[in-house]
Amino acid sequence: MAFLKRLGWYLVGLSIGLIFLVFILKKKSGEEGLDFCYFPNCRVLKDMRSKPLNFSESLPEQYRDTLMIQSFFKDGDVDFGRSDTKAEPCKIYFISHEYNGEELELKAKNCLDRVEVENLQKSNK
Repeated sequence: MAFLKRLGWYLVGLSIGLIFLVFILKKKSGEEGLDFCYFPNCRVLKDMRSKPLNFSESLPEQYRDTLMIQSFFKDGDVDFGRSDTKAEPCKIYFISHEYNGEELELKAKNCLDRVEVENLQKSNK
């Protein structure tokens, strides 16, 4: 009988813990803008989304669309092989993303206080 009583209390505690866990994970799942960023690609893009966006003078006017650039920072893939992550004062990243059916590549400088879009062109891949 003592075993059944202990098992009952264990299951009560387990169920309460699972309920709390569901509420915590639901809150962090993206409904409220929070997300888990453990991989390098996600961390770099999240950092770039959090900073003000500047456009280089050499960037054509047709590519100065903030929504298009933000789509790179949300769903893009950072090419760490070509990127210069040790550059000072601004790190240089190459980000590829499919936009309106064509594969584009963005070159951006990630500085401490801003992100500067240097170039946007069709990808060579």
